[in-house]
Amino acid sequence: MKRIIALAAIAAAVCSCGTANIVSHAPAKVGIVAHRGYWNCDQAGYAQNSVASLKAAQDAGFWGSEFDVQLTKDGVVVSNHDKEYGPEKMIIADYTYDELARYPLPNGEKLPTLDDYLIQGAKSSKTVLVLEFKKQRTDEATIMLVDKSMEILKRHGLYDPQRVIFISFSQVACERVISKHPQFEVQYLMGNMSSGKLKKKGYTGADYNAAFYTAEPGLIKNLHKKGLKANVWTVDSEKKMRKLNAHGIDQITTNNPMGARQVIGSREHRK
Repeated sequence: MKRIIALAAIAAAVCSCGTANIVSHAPAKVGIVAHRGYWNCDQAGYAQNSVASLKAAQDAGFWGSEFDVQLTKDGVVVSNHDKEYGPEKMIIADYTYDELARYPLPNGEKLPTLDDYLIQGAKSSKTVLVLEFKKQRTDEATIMLVDKSMEILKRHGLYDPQRVIFISFSQVACERVISKHPQFEVQYLMGNMSSGKLKKKGYTGADYNAAFYTAEPGLIKNLHKKGLKANVWTVDSEKKMRKLNAHGIDQITTNNPMGARQVIGSREHRK
């Protein structure tokens, strides 16, 4: 996810709607989402978006493990956050998978394809896969990324709203899922939509930067009134976690999942 986001005007909620017809993952409890997997540990070799970081999140029993996907030049769906990859800062969209895979992750893994990632993902039903679609250069490429990812999920038996939810800064990506795969949870990341607008467009929740919840203290309540989930990224401060926990946040995305576990205590949601 982007580390810094400028505060935009956050519109107040203006209508009250019924609960969305979606799978309820974390009722009355708080799900811990390991940001880019539980990468900040010896088990994962400190490699973000690695297969090992997913396994570490699964082994720790966190509710979710977030990861990012995007397309290579030859149309391979890979798990990586930045648009650049490797020591030479190669733009992923400009190189084939084989060209990129010459450079390993910090833990020695090759650059994971979505297939690689889902082989591990299928091994545990206890950790939800929180799949972030990265915005591609064109809307057409973004739609291709969504469509290819869905087909890959189906191949691995993970086309299942109990196992996967989707997030993105791209409205094109989110609304492709809403249109073609309405049974899945879709949370929007940008922060520039009110709870009312999210509901009207068919989103099932907001996954907003903590600054938005600080700027609008009633935002979590407004989201819940409309049957929407409230997730937050990326909160590593235990002080901020305590405040969000007290205000009823549903999910906390963090690079400090063990710290979140200490803060949340008995309210932690585990599948």
